[in-house]
Amino acid sequence: MGQQRTKWNKATKFRVAMEAYKGERSVTEIAEEFGVNPTQIHRWKKELMEHGPEIFAGKRDEDRQAVESEREELYRKVGHQQVQIDFLKKKLGVDQLPNFGR
Repeated sequence: MGQQRTKWNKATKFRVAMEAYKGERSVTEIAEEFGVNPTQIHRWKKELMEHGPEIFAGKRDEDRQAVESEREELYRKVGHQQVQIDFLKKKLGVDQLPNFGR
């Protein structure tokens, strides 16, 4: 039977990647200490470097993206409704809708 794969938790991956990032010890030494393949350590380090800024993005960036997405959706809906109104005006031959107390 083949060897069963080890599943590493996030905390261990982070610790190993940080050790590799520090550069105080060689990847081989870190691999021996944690029992991880050196190639895997390089992958985790690369992932840490690529996705590290996302950790500090925080709630504000997510909120800002949600608001922008909602705004775009609302603009799309308003535009669609305006097209419908213009179409109905043309079909009914109405130049201007009544004010209705505005």
